[in-house]
This record gives sequence, C-alpha cells and structure tokens, in this order.
Amino acid sequence: MKKIPVYFMPGLAASPTIFERIHLPESVFEMHFLEWRVPDKNDTLQDYAQRMVKQILHENPILVGVSFGGILIQEMARFITCQKIIIISSVKSNQEFPVFFKIANNLKLYKLLPMSLFTWFEILLKRNPSKKGKKRWQLYDTFLNVRDQTYLKWSITQILTWTKATPDEHVIHIHGDKDAIFPIKKIQHCIVVSGGTHIMIVTQYRWFNEHLPKIILEQ
Repeated sequence: MKKIPVYFMPGLAASPTIFERIHLPESVFEMHFLEWRVPDKNDTLQDYAQRMVKQILHENPILVGVSFGGILIQEMARFITCQKIIIISSVKSNQEFPVFFKIANNLKLYKLLPMSLFTWFEILLKRNPSKKGKKRWQLYDTFLNVRDQTYLKWSITQILTWTKATPDEHVIHIHGDKDAIFPIKKIQHCIVVSGGTHIMIVTQYRWFNEHLPKIILEQ
C-alpha cells in the first residue's frame, strides 16, 4: 500500500523537534518535517509560502501546521493540491485573532518592536534559578531555537498583518480550550482538546498519537 505523506510545519521560531514525540503508524504514513528559513528582505507571506512549497516532494500531501505554521500551510495550499490541511493551536482567519492582535496591527506596533526583547527574554530565563525557571529555559532552548532577528520581526509582522478574513471550511482545526495565545472563545468550528494549551503539541502528544491518525484518515 502506498503510504500517505504527512508534512509537519512547526510554529513561530520553533524547530521540528516539537514533533519528536508524535508518532504515526509507519505502515500507513510517511512523516516529513519542514523548517523555517530566513526570509528575503521584501518577502510577503505568499512569496515565502511559494518557496516553502518547493520542499513538498509528494503529490496531494497532508499538511499539518502549528500556530504560525498553521497560517503558513494555509498559504502554501494556494499553490499545491492538498489531501488535507490540519492546523493546531492556530487560526483559520484573522477574525479568530484576539483583540490585542487587531489593536497591535492597527497601531502598527510590529514596526516599533525591538528584536532585542527576544535576547533579554533569553537572559531572564537563563538567570531564573527556580526549578520552574530552569524547566522553562530548557523547553525554550530545545524547541524555540530559530532566533534570527530578521526572521522574528518578519514573522510577527506577517501574523499581525495577515489579511485572510474568510476561513476555508475544508481546514481541519485542532485547538486547546486553555490556549492563551489564541483564546478558544474566538475560535469557530474546531476539534477541542480538553486542557490543551498553546504548546499542547509537546505537552499532550499522547492525544495526538491517538487521534491524529484517525483525523487524517476520516473522509
């Protein structure tokens, strides 16, 4: 039997290691992992998506994206035919953004955000002597390791200025009811993961290992 190609796209600044505990039956699925690359200076999100599509080596694949990766794969799907598009801890349109995102966009705060804040964030995490602080630093260092400042500023700008206002009804949306980045009260038509936070792809990997194969195979 021909295996089903499934391509995974991590979230903002994240590496494919966020999927290290995700396992799909090898007899049925073929897993592939996409990585963030530093964008060109004048890239639009569509420009970037069109280049990322070149990494897709199979026809009619399944695309799975987390957070900003979920936004990106929806843009990628404009350029290729996909069997399914599955987003996790993400949004289907800018109508699902929290109010703060809309305010930040209207005020163009992304133009004022100094990327040095990310450096200070790292320093604060490193210097936190508590057990919880050390654990947070370990998670950050392991999973959020794309720290190029050009990429970070570009990514935040693309998220806040995303113009998609009408959700694609064919997108399968998996969302946690404890997501603090994209609160579920703004999310429409999704598969709800009880207790799921914005990083549930890491913390609730068992749920995904149990349910994701069935979600992919459902007609």
